[in-house]
Amino acid sequence: MLADREPVTAYVALGANLGDAQRTVLDSLAALDRLPGTRCTGRSRLYRTAPFEAEGPDFINAVAQLQTRLSAPELLDALQALENQAGRERPYLNAPRTLDLDVLLYGQARIFSPRLTVPHPRMWGRAFVVYPLADLAPELVTPADWTRVAGQSIEAIMGPIS
Repeated sequence: MLADREPVTAYVALGANLGDAQRTVLDSLAALDRLPGTRCTGRSRLYRTAPFEAEGPDFINAVAQLQTRLSAPELLDALQALENQAGRERPYLNAPRTLDLDVLLYGQARIFSPRLTVPHPRMWGRAFVVYPLADLAPELVTPADWTRVAGQSIEAIMGPIS
């Protein structure tokens, strides 16, 4: 039963580059706080980034810190339901998107399944993850992480959000 589970600290990346991307990210941050057994305990600043390994307009990105009683697969299902509600389509790899939600970290878990890999396998090479994650948990970001993202374009546009 969900209420019997101990909460886990999870970090979720949010991004959008279609429609009113900033509104979508802000609304999604609020929606995360309404997931069953979940509380949003931290929100990074919002960042504008050029598409990285993707195409289309600039992205609006953020990271949320959650305390959740959902299992990692249940959290992934909930995030994908939010993406679908936002009109997310997947016509091809790295297509522009109305909303993208990724589980970055789930406690200390190491998960390697066909549906979910945690820690997220590409998170430390993406400025749009490293910068907002550092807003919430600077101790998780190493000097090597900053070096990997040094040449990527990123601009804080709002925050921090409380």
